[in-house]
Order: sequence, then structure tokens, then C-alpha cells
Amino acid sequence: MGRTLPGLALAACWLLLLLKGSFFLIWAVILLIAFVGGLEYVAMAADKDIGFAHKLILCCILVVPVLAVGGGSAVAMTGGLFLAFLLLSCYILFNFRHIANSYETLSKYGLGIVYIGFLISHLVLICRLPNGPQWLVILTSITAGSDSGAYYCGRFFGKRKLCSNVSPKKTVEGAIGGLVFGLLFSALFAWMLLPTVNWLFLLPVSAVLTGTGILGDLTESVVKRGTNTKDSGTLLAGHGGVLDRVDSLLFAGPLLYYMLVLAG
Repeated sequence: MGRTLPGLALAACWLLLLLKGSFFLIWAVILLIAFVGGLEYVAMAADKDIGFAHKLILCCILVVPVLAVGGGSAVAMTGGLFLAFLLLSCYILFNFRHIANSYETLSKYGLGIVYIGFLISHLVLICRLPNGPQWLVILTSITAGSDSGAYYCGRFFGKRKLCSNVSPKKTVEGAIGGLVFGLLFSALFAWMLLPTVNWLFLLPVSAVLTGTGILGDLTESVVKRGTNTKDSGTLLAGHGGVLDRVDSLLFAGPLLYYMLVLAG
């Protein structure tokens, strides 16, 4: 119950936002998610003696692409990506004397700009496409269904480790369950929200997005293992931090956006 009820409440709020909210409200909420996720990333990556003011500055740099994409175009996002790297360089040069390893700092937060700012920006870009909010609901249903299917199938049937050096609890059986549930949830929400959808496009894309979401989950595990962190945060009761909830979307979102653009 401690895990299920908060998850259902979050899902209901997210669904209501996407189906009833304006573009700018959706963008503002995604920006807030990126900001909280950015704080979690900085908390994991930062040196222990760094002050809160510096963490806040670094977080603001990470979310610049999400802020820029409020203009609704991929060009604005690209400009925001460049500006974020420019600001990060200025930050490091200004604080050069107080940074023990400037290259390591540039690498960690350069990754953060891509991981937080660039990847999350694609969720906003999806909303600008025809039926974009509906596609974002379908994407969320794929990753949520996959996460739930992987969790329960892995818990009851899991025997063979999927990637033991990165995430010891994930199993091959859990991944298969995640794929099945991801496809089921995708089909259900597409049937409700996009009755004219091309099923020959939807089903294989859903399968690929499920696998990409699992890759995103494992990638966050790499970050957490590299920073000796169990959960990205404690904001969501029973669910860890914001990054623990959106790690699959971070990878699946950009892939869906480019697939939709290429498919017209």
C-alpha cells in the first residue's frame, strides 16, 4: 500500500495534466520535475563540502535546455543546450581555485546537462506534436507498465540476473514481464486515446520503447552506483526520488519524439 497509493495518485495527476492542461502548464510542470531531478543529480554528484548556493547554481545550469524549450522548438532546445555548457564553463573558470578537479567537475555536470536538460526537454517537444499529450500518456503508460511488470514478475519469477554488476535485483524474467506489460498498457491507452492509431507502428515502437526504458533505468543505476547512492532522493514516499520515477522516460522520451517526427 505504501508504494501503490502514492503511485496511483501521481499517475492520476499526471494523466489529468496531460489531457486537460495547456501546453505552458505542462511545460511548467516538466520544468519543475527537471529542477527537482537536477537537485537530486547535483546532490549525488557533488563533493560533500559544496554549499547549497553552489548546488542551486549548478542545478539551474542543468535545466537551461528545459527552460529554453518552452519556446516549443527543437532549435530553442539546442540553443539552451549550448548556453548551459557555456554557463557551466563560466562557473568552473570563476571557481577554478576552489575546485579540486576541474576536469572531473566539467565531466560530471556536462553529463548532467545532457541527462537532465537535454533528455527531459524532449517530453516538452512531444507535447508540441499532433496528439502530443496523448502520445506522452501512452509513453508514460509504457514505462509505468514496464516498471510494474518488471518489479512483480522479477519478484515472483526472477532467477537469472539481467545486469548483476549494475543492478543486482533486476532479472531477465522481470525484463520479459516488463516488455509484456509495457505492450499491454500501450495498447490499452492507445485504444482509448488514439482510436485511429497505426497498430503496425505502435506495437513495434512500444516494444523498442520498453527496452529503451529498461536501459534508462540501468543507466540511472550506474550513476547511483558510481556516487554510492541508494535512491536519487526521498521526495516520493515509497518511490525514492524524482529521478527514480522518470529514469525510463529520460531515454524513451527522445526516442519516441524522433520516431514520431520521422514517421510524420
